[in-house]
Amino acid sequence: MTPRAASLAPCTQHDPRRVRPPVPEHAEPDWKAVQAELRREVSDFTFHLWLEPLRLAHRAEATLFVTAPAHVRTWVRDRHMHQLGSAARAVLGEAGRIELVDEAWVPADTAGATAGPGSGARETPASFNPKYAFDQFVIGDGNRLAHAAALAVAEQPGQAYNPLFLHGPPGLGKTHLLHAIGNYVQAHDPGLAVHYATVETFTNEFVKAVRGGNPAEFKERFRRSDVVLIDDVQFLAEKTKTKEEFFHSFNALYEAGSQLVFTSDRSPSDLESFEARLRERFGCGLVAEVEPPDFDVRMAILRKRAGLDALADVSEETLLEIARRVTASVRVLEGALIRVVAYASLRGERASPALASHVLGRLYPAASHKSSLEEIQDACAAAYGLERTALLAQDRTRHVALARQVAMYLSRELTDETLPEIGRRFGGRNHTTVLHAHRKVALGMTADRDTADKVRDIRRRLGNAG
Repeated sequence: MTPRAASLAPCTQHDPRRVRPPVPEHAEPDWKAVQAELRREVSDFTFHLWLEPLRLAHRAEATLFVTAPAHVRTWVRDRHMHQLGSAARAVLGEAGRIELVDEAWVPADTAGATAGPGSGARETPASFNPKYAFDQFVIGDGNRLAHAAALAVAEQPGQAYNPLFLHGPPGLGKTHLLHAIGNYVQAHDPGLAVHYATVETFTNEFVKAVRGGNPAEFKERFRRSDVVLIDDVQFLAEKTKTKEEFFHSFNALYEAGSQLVFTSDRSPSDLESFEARLRERFGCGLVAEVEPPDFDVRMAILRKRAGLDALADVSEETLLEIARRVTASVRVLEGALIRVVAYASLRGERASPALASHVLGRLYPAASHKSSLEEIQDACAAAYGLERTALLAQDRTRHVALARQVAMYLSRELTDETLPEIGRRFGGRNHTTVLHAHRKVALGMTADRDTADKVRDIRRRLGNAG
């Protein structure tokens, strides 16, 4: 099932004997209502470019099967299934869902009449995004451990690191690694049962089983898996009964030797609303953090994305402009590239650095000029009432440590220096210290207005409006 939404049905080869039945008349009003919901959820630009081309193909109870033209299918599948699922539930109730299918797809009940003898039904394997493979994952200092651990788990399920817990801010590739594990296991050991679910899906299936009076079937189906991949476990926080079932399922799977992989936006120790016993289970294997990409990794991601999407006319200079402006996450970075390409296409222009600057300028202001590490250190020291030497010393008092972390954050954001070089220039610290400082300040800016204001003030001192 695709993340945070309905599943992507397998594409089928066209068979002239198989004809898709007409869409029932009563389904069209529901689809129009879903489209109206989507118009409210997304911008007009997004709706007209990516969602309006979708067409209703079939309806089975509360599931709407929708086709998409080839030129928008991948984009919709990767980035808009959440909105589609939300709109379907708003119109059709909690059971409402959207499945994105190939244009040659035919409903199973229609295919059955012409399938011929000897074709028995079987459980459909977990559906993983084929683009989320290990060889499509760009490796950098911030995700090297997570990638290596995920690959080891895929190669030796239940033997390498169990459980594996990946954590970090949204949009940095955690879901990519889950799908990569699933794709690898299905390709190299198809005899293993792989179960992927978001916590939302796990919860919905559990609640449905309880209400239907058949929780045992849910437990059996979930617990007989050889590899279990669960996305966004932080959303279990307020689901007391589901957490209880999750805990017992975890124990049963672990004792049976099944491989467990979890993702979260926080480390196990930071999941404060979870019981200690569940935090301990999450942390008893390998915990690997995924960090925001540095400049070189952002460029590598953009080059790979441009290659995968056949964007040969996007120049290196244009990619550089995007990489300089967008630092938050892989997802936002790829979205910025597509935004620039789509804008250029609609205007009949070539994507250029100037056009990228125009399209992204208000969302991601660029630095007015390059700052040196010494300038950043001086500005941060002044802002916190310190001498620059204090930032380079071993003083770990809270006030000094915060000033040093802000200086490291800005050094990574406003210069092209490598992580090891930044650490060396801050009193010989290592690159992991710089990564930790960058993440802590980045998260602090979203939760603490004083920190965000302080960073913006220092940027202004440095002549940087970002």
